[in-house]
Amino acid sequence: MTQGGSPAVAGFTKASVRDADVGGKRVLLRSDLNVPLENAPDRTQSGGSGVMQVADDTRIKAALPTIELLRERGAKTVLVSHLGRPKDREPELSMRPVADRLAELLGSDVMSADAVVGEVPETASKEIGPGEILMLENSRYEPGETEDDPELAEKLAALGEIYVDDAFGAVHRAHATTHGVAERLPAYAGLLLEREITTLTSVLEDPARPLVVVLGGAKVADKLGVIERFLETADELLIGGAMCFGFFAAQGHGTGDSL
Repeated sequence: MTQGGSPAVAGFTKASVRDADVGGKRVLLRSDLNVPLENAPDRTQSGGSGVMQVADDTRIKAALPTIELLRERGAKTVLVSHLGRPKDREPELSMRPVADRLAELLGSDVMSADAVVGEVPETASKEIGPGEILMLENSRYEPGETEDDPELAEKLAALGEIYVDDAFGAVHRAHATTHGVAERLPAYAGLLLEREITTLTSVLEDPARPLVVVLGGAKVADKLGVIERFLETADELLIGGAMCFGFFAAQGHGTGDSL
């Protein structure tokens, strides 16, 4: 058993949030809240105007165990995630609808910052209390995020005393919120990241048979290493999503203007 009575996960050898002393401390939590949004009618206004809301909250629900653990232990949680691929600061890719949905799921307020770094987030991160949550704006509003910019990483690290990465879908990327910050603060894996790693490790080392791997997504370049690894292990490898067209093209099939 580890701190707080949470059982350790067998086979997980990295530093876990289960063992982090987070009480009363500011915790910068990197989650994967890259959820689809939709424009929904705003019943409070006439004229057909709409508001953005979460269309599928699966990833938010997957992030809840770590968020709730931090709340229960009295952490001051500063939550950061990317959303989509903004080219500038498109308002339709704001994290505010995600914060609203998270608040509904938690049954508790989630404060929103209108920026990723700077005076507003810095002040807000120092004012939140134990068990409270502050969500930063879309990390990709900052050009330095995908470039792992050291200056951006320094500013992000100033928002917390401890760093927890729970974004399994983004942890392989050397970005400021996944790599740069981890080099500047004591770093721990979140519960979702812990679970995903142990599950994937067991599948690779001792899989139940037959092992069928289903892969999707838009960019095959990100998946080549995974594909090559599973070609050694899997009985069947099923490739869908937009990246399937690269394989069709390689086989000589017409793909039109598909991605």
